[in-house]
Amino acid sequence: MAQRRQHQRAARTGTPYTEALDAFDERVRLITPDQWDSPTPCADWSVRDLVNHLTGEQLWVPELLMGATIAEVGGRFDGDVLGADPVAAWADAATAAREAWAVPGATELTVHLSFADVSGQYYLDQLTTDLVVHTWDLAEGIGRRTRLPAGLVDFALGEITGYGDLSGSGLFDPPLPVADDAGPQTRLLALTGRRDGG
Repeated sequence: MAQRRQHQRAARTGTPYTEALDAFDERVRLITPDQWDSPTPCADWSVRDLVNHLTGEQLWVPELLMGATIAEVGGRFDGDVLGADPVAAWADAATAAREAWAVPGATELTVHLSFADVSGQYYLDQLTTDLVVHTWDLAEGIGRRTRLPAGLVDFALGEITGYGDLSGSGLFDPPLPVADDAGPQTRLLALTGRRDGG
C-alpha cells in the first residue's frame, strides 16, 4: 500500500492510536440494536461487518507484536469474531491491543505483515489510519457524529497522502475530486473514494 521507504521509517512519537480507538469505541457504543444490519459506505459491509473488521484487526495486534507470522496465526480471526455481544467483543479486543502497544519498545519491533516485514511504527500508523477512516464509515452507517476529531483527520490525511492512489489495492474506490478550498476531512475521505456529507 505504501512505498518501501515507509516500511523502514524510524520510530516517532505522536501517532494518535489510542485517540483513534476511543473515537471508534464512542461510535460503537451509539449503535442501536436495529442498526447492526444497516449499510455503511464500505461496499457490501453492514455496521456489524465493519465492527467485526476493526475488532479482528485489533485481535491481530498482540500476536503480531509477539513476532507471530500471518501463517502462524492462520484463520483464528477469520469470520465472525463478535459473537453474541459485539460491543463487549470489540471492547475486549481494543483493550488487549492498547495494552500490547503500551509495552515499551513496541514500535521498534519487526512485524511480519502479509506483504512485508515492517517496523512496529509502520504497523501502528497503518492501524491508526484505518481506524480513523472506518470511524467515519461507522458514523455514517448509524447517522451519528460524522465529524471526526481534527487531530485524527490531520494524522490520517498525512498518512494517506503519502500512500498515493489506493484504488489499485482493491480496498478503496478511486479518489474523488474536491474543491480547492475543501477541508481536511473532505480531502481525507475523497482520497479513499468517499464523499463527505457532513
